[in-house]
Amino acid sequence: MKLIVGLGNPGKEYEKTRHNMGFVVADKFADMCGVTFDKEKFNGTYAIVKNDAFDDDFILAKPLTYMNNSGEFVQQLMHFYKIDPSDLVVVFDDMALNPGVIRSRLNGSSGGQKGMQNIIDLLGTSEIKRIRVGIGKARSSVIDWVLGKVGEEDIENIEKATDRAAKALRDYLMHGFTYCMDHYN
Repeated sequence: MKLIVGLGNPGKEYEKTRHNMGFVVADKFADMCGVTFDKEKFNGTYAIVKNDAFDDDFILAKPLTYMNNSGEFVQQLMHFYKIDPSDLVVVFDDMALNPGVIRSRLNGSSGGQKGMQNIIDLLGTSEIKRIRVGIGKARSSVIDWVLGKVGEEDIENIEKATDRAAKALRDYLMHGFTYCMDHYN
């Protein structure tokens, strides 16, 4: 079984903020698959997806731990369902990428993204597939930037990027992660 995790912060006050790009992509992908996040456990919400279009069943999940503690939920969910780190994909925001750009990688550092760093620390590996959604460089303090709402000048690009990231997840499940990297980077 595979696990796809979109990172973000729970609560109305964080909706439509730059730091919630993982949640946005997870929600869009859930809509594509016709599923809802109907299970809650380990301080997160998730759906188990069985779909004939995909080779494997998978879990689509969102931690409710707040960004910096995302690894707590991911680690517990992986342990409970016996998921290997090679079957994990994490979707999150990245200030190093311009708004509207997505990048898929097989592994690497967190790039300073604290939710991803917490996952790497708790799993003890950086060999984790990831899809990063660009939010652009901070024009104010980093905290104000990531917790701020997407500005009018970036909304269209961010919308396209989150749509592409959801499609990249679909294609990953149908064709593998290398295909995803080749077609969406």
